[in-house]
Amino acid sequence: MHNPIRSCGIGIAVFAAALAMAGCTSTGQFSFLGYTTQPNYDPAIHTVYVPIAQNATFRRGLEFDLTQAVIREINSKTPFRTVSCREGADTELNLKVMTWRKNLVIATPTNQNRQAEIGLGIEVVWKDLRPDRIGDILSNPKSTLPQEAPLPGQPQTPTGRTIPVLLLPVATFEPELGGSNATAEKQAIDRVAVQIVYMMEKGW
Repeated sequence: MHNPIRSCGIGIAVFAAALAMAGCTSTGQFSFLGYTTQPNYDPAIHTVYVPIAQNATFRRGLEFDLTQAVIREINSKTPFRTVSCREGADTELNLKVMTWRKNLVIATPTNQNRQAEIGLGIEVVWKDLRPDRIGDILSNPKSTLPQEAPLPGQPQTPTGRTIPVLLLPVATFEPELGGSNATAEKQAIDRVAVQIVYMMEKGW
């Protein structure tokens, strides 16, 4: 026969055990069974300096569109704020457009583009500028090349070189429906800007 008093006692015991397993962190955040109320972004970082991206491709203007998209995403989706001067900023986010490519996906019977795709290669390096951590790379924990001896006949590889994170956004478009290189480029840039902001979360 069901005993409501006994069931209530068991429920209270389970709840008490759960509270015992839960705890508050040193920052006052709550943690329970692997879940936490801590923010996704490092609260010690307040400002990000984003210089104009470099562009190693023949497509002029991509660097400005990429920089604007990343700044927009940082200011709207994170607690960080972008600044226009490197001096005094907590971190610096460097971007470089490495590749631009266009591939035919579907052709028409007359061998015209029915669907094509634009792909970009974006290198990202997020540097710490705070006095006690200057030089740290936030974008890649393995931020330097391993110090290994070169193979016979190969030149000495410089050590301490930063290894950037490479992102490869892709966007498709249909010329018959009004799509173009420009619309696909914007879509790819917007996608990679969102991805960069996600990567700025703690644990990157």
